[in-house]
Amino acid sequence: MDLGRSSVTVEIGADTWGLGGQRYPYPEKCKDRTLYHWDAEAGRFAPVSRYGDALIKLVPTEWGAPTFEIDGIKMLPTARVSPYEDARRKVELIQPRGKRILDTCGGLGYFAACCLDGGALRIDSFEKNADVIWLRTLNPWSPDHRDPQATQGRLHLTHGDVAECIAELPDAAYDAALHDPPRFGIAGELYSQAFYDQLARVLKPHARLFHYTGTPNKLTSGRDVPREVSARLQRAGFSTEVIGDGVLAIRNRQRPSHRP
Repeated sequence: MDLGRSSVTVEIGADTWGLGGQRYPYPEKCKDRTLYHWDAEAGRFAPVSRYGDALIKLVPTEWGAPTFEIDGIKMLPTARVSPYEDARRKVELIQPRGKRILDTCGGLGYFAACCLDGGALRIDSFEKNADVIWLRTLNPWSPDHRDPQATQGRLHLTHGDVAECIAELPDAAYDAALHDPPRFGIAGELYSQAFYDQLARVLKPHARLFHYTGTPNKLTSGRDVPREVSARLQRAGFSTEVIGDGVLAIRNRQRPSHRP
């Protein structure tokens, strides 16, 4: 009922089944790779998906924690590890305890959830897509940003494009950052020198940044994205190290005053 987060007992009947004193009809059919939620207004189970500018869909995994897709493109790694555990490993790289953290592309909120578990003081998270935020409300693995009590007031989610919103953030406001943008072909502005300069501005000296890049095949793509990202981050004032499927960067005490 909550994708493996807990166990419950349901009552099985011939035509309906029951949970928590409520009866539900059996779905007429279930599509593969599809999660369903109870639509009380329609009185039926409906897929956890929406179609606006693109098809946004919550997708089950063998690990319990779901991933999501935009027009069929999987947005989180799931082949070898749970997307939630993958987020936990990456959050550990920025050492979140006691820190104010910028989460640039919130997605399903797994980075934010792991920051909460890791003792972060505050997480400011941005998500551009309203339909992705809707997915979070139906995903038991996503932190409930609508309930300050559940997050102890530490998670603040903004519906907005971080590429634009970051200019309004104060200088040296954050102790660490997580940057998990869509792939370069979809959101090139989030890989730009201008955006990295803004990241350097809002981060304190010695702040840690994990930037997910993925591992595109250089032979087929013709690009070394982690190397390109590292070079731009260095020009913005970071020391960098490629780790796994991303770049770990540390904000230098002094930023370069002139960049070519």
